[in-house]
Amino acid sequence: MRDEKTTKRGETYSFQIGTHESADEIYRRIDAIYQEAKKEDAEVFKEDIRLDPKIVYNVVEHLQELAITKIDLDTKGVAFERFMEDFFKGKMGQFFTPREIITFCVEMMNPEKGDLVIDPACGSGGFLLNTLDKVRKHTEENYDEKEAWEHWHKFAMNNLYGIEINDQIARVCKMNMIIHDDGHTNVISTDSLRNVDEITEIHREFKKNYFDILLTNPPFGAIVKSTEKDYLDKYELGKGKKNQKTEILFIERCLDFLKAGTGKMAIVLPDGILTNSSLQYVRDFIMEKTQILAVVSLPQFAFTHFGAGVKSSLVFLRKKGENERLENYPIFMATAEHIGYDATGRKDLINDLDTILEEYRKFERR
Repeated sequence: MRDEKTTKRGETYSFQIGTHESADEIYRRIDAIYQEAKKEDAEVFKEDIRLDPKIVYNVVEHLQELAITKIDLDTKGVAFERFMEDFFKGKMGQFFTPREIITFCVEMMNPEKGDLVIDPACGSGGFLLNTLDKVRKHTEENYDEKEAWEHWHKFAMNNLYGIEINDQIARVCKMNMIIHDDGHTNVISTDSLRNVDEITEIHREFKKNYFDILLTNPPFGAIVKSTEKDYLDKYELGKGKKNQKTEILFIERCLDFLKAGTGKMAIVLPDGILTNSSLQYVRDFIMEKTQILAVVSLPQFAFTHFGAGVKSSLVFLRKKGENERLENYPIFMATAEHIGYDATGRKDLINDLDTILEEYRKFERR
């Protein structure tokens, strides 16, 4: 992609094999392109190419026919996902949210090109890229080609933000965004639960009461201990506790990031938070701070294919304004039994999430 973008019209591309060229010559030329990228983007390209010249030669032979920048984004996205599939399903499974669930959450939140969108546990960037796709398609339908391109590129560069604690995954996310035509400069690698002012020091746009939409599938089941992390006591849901589950602290942190009164979020939560009697205080916190828009129960197998067997639901919330009081209000509730794939990850032709989305739109109009 870099070679296609930087080669002037009429000049020869570097990413191709000339007559009688050896594997070593090809390797040196490809490595030169890579080293340039490394200088400009040391955060993404940290290591050198560790491949035998013959393999690099082979890769160039396969890809030289393709004009990658001309291939549509959906195809590139699917290719990247397939290419990285084993990586995600292996030890990185917990960082991967199935596309059907991501698409549903994005549609429910309905982001527009002026919205600031964040995922504080962004993994490989699924929620962010799906949001970008939605905005891109909307602009392409409503503006001429040049204007649409400007709108969604501006959105990619200025409106999408992600935090990922695992540095390796953060780099995968950035590469995924580069393949999708950008926005990777606003993805940072740090612990989302640390004090917000420390996060702001890394990147000044990450601040409280700032974002319009938050979409996330936070890490489940890990424990934050007060002996290991000094921030536990700073959380309302962590005060005076020796330890607390990450997903519970995440609820509070997500609300920190959202604009008061208008900020909305979609979050995957284990059902225990919604049902266990010992966690009533967490539900009280949610009801005090937010308007609950919708709760959609997912089947037990929703994440088993990616190594997580916890029964979960999708919870949609709006952060209340300061001193905002709500009388009794209706909450949209639904159960999805079919979600477009089965327990083994194979496609299922039925997807209840489509019907649920339609019903939610009707519910909103009431």
